[in-house]
Amino acid sequence: MSIASLLRLISLAALWGGSFLFMRVAVPHLGAVPAAVGRGLFSSLGLAVALGCMGYRPRWGRYLWPLLLLGVINSGIPFLMYALAAQVLPSGYSAIFNATTPLMAVIVGALVFGEGITAARIVGVVLGMSGVAVLAQAGPLELTPAVLGGMAACFAATVCYAFSSFLTLRLAGAKAAVDMRAAVFISQLGALMVLVPGLAVAWLLDPGLAAKVAQAPWLAWGNVALLGLLSTALAYVLYFRLIADEGPHKALTVTFIVPVFAVLWGWALLDEPLSAAHAIGGGLIALSLWIVLRPKAH
Repeated sequence: MSIASLLRLISLAALWGGSFLFMRVAVPHLGAVPAAVGRGLFSSLGLAVALGCMGYRPRWGRYLWPLLLLGVINSGIPFLMYALAAQVLPSGYSAIFNATTPLMAVIVGALVFGEGITAARIVGVVLGMSGVAVLAQAGPLELTPAVLGGMAACFAATVCYAFSSFLTLRLAGAKAAVDMRAAVFISQLGALMVLVPGLAVAWLLDPGLAAKVAQAPWLAWGNVALLGLLSTALAYVLYFRLIADEGPHKALTVTFIVPVFAVLWGWALLDEPLSAAHAIGGGLIALSLWIVLRPKAH
């Protein structure tokens, strides 16, 4: 990997790791649904400006509705799930659970899409789930119903990401008529397609939510803006460049680094505790990811 690509990789990991920090700050003030909607709005605007500056004019034609529905799975539901988790989980926890997405993709691929599964991948999945168990059982958090609900929300997001990875290859892969830039931009519109009605439902269920949002400090809105513009829009631009320059396999190695940044951001800026469970559980997950993501021998 070139020096320029390595710097992009580290920057991407820092931005994606920071997303959990931004949510952890914003969600208590705004609520989970408004924070998720704000993320979708800022990321859509950021990507629209970025693509416009690149001179790119997306042409998606008959793929519009499939890509919007893909955005519901790839962005809308995960944005909401991680915002819900941010109410109870430290940022490092959410990031470590997020890192299990490639493991979940192995399971979903085998059960739903007929993908082959090797003994090495089975070992990787078992190691990864063991790492999650260590983090859950030995971590600094007490396993209350709220904490378990936050963990379940993270897993729901990883399942969505796993499904969307296979659907994206079919809709916007190398042989598809729509390229990845169009797919990602439309995915943000698809996210808003489900999140905005969700916000209306949340307001009906909680009449005080509008007042809570109106009284939220600028710090909360600033973190939502950073979440959408930096950790979503800019991060996607860096990710596309990495894929173009180094290929998808090397780009996926960012999965190893994101939890490190998330844990460090949470510890340095939010005084979130560190424990041996972070090292042991995170180490097991990192090893499992290496097993699952390593190139096949030729």
